[in-house]
Amino acid sequence: MHSLAIRHRDAGGIPPSAARRALDVAAAAVLLTLLLPAFLAVAAAVKLSGPGPVLYRQLRVGQGGRSFRLLKFRSMRAGTSGPAVTASGDPRVTRVGAVLRRTSLDELPQLWNVLKGEMSMVGPRPIVQSEVDRYEECFPLYTQVSPGLTGLWQVSGRNDTSYAERVGLDAYYVRNWSVWLDFYLLARTATVVIEGRGAY
Repeated sequence: MHSLAIRHRDAGGIPPSAARRALDVAAAAVLLTLLLPAFLAVAAAVKLSGPGPVLYRQLRVGQGGRSFRLLKFRSMRAGTSGPAVTASGDPRVTRVGAVLRRTSLDELPQLWNVLKGEMSMVGPRPIVQSEVDRYEECFPLYTQVSPGLTGLWQVSGRNDTSYAERVGLDAYYVRNWSVWLDFYLLARTATVVIEGRGAY
């Protein structure tokens, strides 16, 4: 079993879990404040795109294997649902939803999950229960940290990668975590979001 508390002590003497949490709270609070106009605009666009709720909630597996309800702006037509990862051209995705997915704006509500401590700004991609078996021996590693709003998978091709590559990226992140890796991935995320590569 790999443990961040044992393996990583490069956060300036601060316990790794405390360093991660401080970064999460500070970043999420600032972004929620700065992006409030974007939240309101996206919520209005989703509401006008057709019947159905503005927010979509889905159970995901978090730290310690505990379940939590991940929040997203709804990007599919009401009454439809799908896997955690969808393919390009999915007919269930609305026109507004396609724009939200391509720009990752659909994931903005997850900042609230971060503030609640259910997610981190950076971490493994949050998975659904049906994906647990596909992680095989890497699942205990996955549960060592909170899943992330962004992470190594998100800046390495996202849906253009294979599932095995995705699992490997999540495992590599946990094994090699550092505060500096989180800062690097947060910086890389801005570029990836602008490019829109692998976002469906």
